[in-house]
Amino acid sequence: MVIATPPVSTMSRFVTSDGVGLAVELRHPEGAPSLLFAHGFGQTRGAWNAAATALAQEGCRCVSFDTRGHGESDRLPGGDYHMEQFVSDLVQLGNAQPSRPVLIGASMGGLIGLVVAGEIDPSLFRALVLVDITPRWETAGVERILAFMQAHPDGFADYAEAAEQIAAYLPHRAGRKSEEQLRPLLREGADGRLRWHWDPALLGGVVSESERYQPRLMAAAAKVQVPVLLLSGGRSDVVSRDTVGEFMQLVPHAEHVELPRATHMVAGDANDAFTREIARFVRSLA
Repeated sequence: MVIATPPVSTMSRFVTSDGVGLAVELRHPEGAPSLLFAHGFGQTRGAWNAAATALAQEGCRCVSFDTRGHGESDRLPGGDYHMEQFVSDLVQLGNAQPSRPVLIGASMGGLIGLVVAGEIDPSLFRALVLVDITPRWETAGVERILAFMQAHPDGFADYAEAAEQIAAYLPHRAGRKSEEQLRPLLREGADGRLRWHWDPALLGGVVSESERYQPRLMAAAAKVQVPVLLLSGGRSDVVSRDTVGEFMQLVPHAEHVELPRATHMVAGDANDAFTREIARFVRSLA
């Protein structure tokens, strides 16, 4: 089913068991199947806008959200972030859906999905789509991302400066982000400078402990029983042939599709191909 008019998105607030409010966006509430989008570290639900809109137009119920400490979701006053909190949030959101959702998780979102599906609740998700992430990743690629995130602690004087820095970080992208595109990604501080939407405390919590979770993530992946699609970028420096090969041994029933022109930012680099592959995979589940 293809909807003639693009579905209008609606916003709501989902309050977790520990009182954290998450910003949740819903497209096509009556659609099916249900797709739950979990973004990567340092991103927002906006990373899924084009894909979620297109898939909602195909008839899917699309739910995206800002992870705690990101975007319009609440930050923790003490800044004490840990993986278990993100896992719990995803479980609660998954259980809140009217039917078993297909999880589409990019980077951090995909890793949290692996823990849920392989360790916490094997039946919560109908299937998993992992976007350019494997239980063991290439450290150099992640370090490059973190270096960019840590590079501007004092923020930017204006949107033009932020756009210039993003363009330098993503030189393969044509054009620069407009002020309208940047507004959801930046917050204006009391000093008038623009800083990233995510809580700086995340860099000392979730990130500092991430690599020690790799054995746990690999063990969880080996227990996943639902259908799995791994979408990787051919130009990614976060996953590689080695990490993908290792993942396929852990999850032999998984399907792997490489989008050759995409980097780690798969949805942003090759959204049309990305959306087509998800739509195909979702149709195959029926």
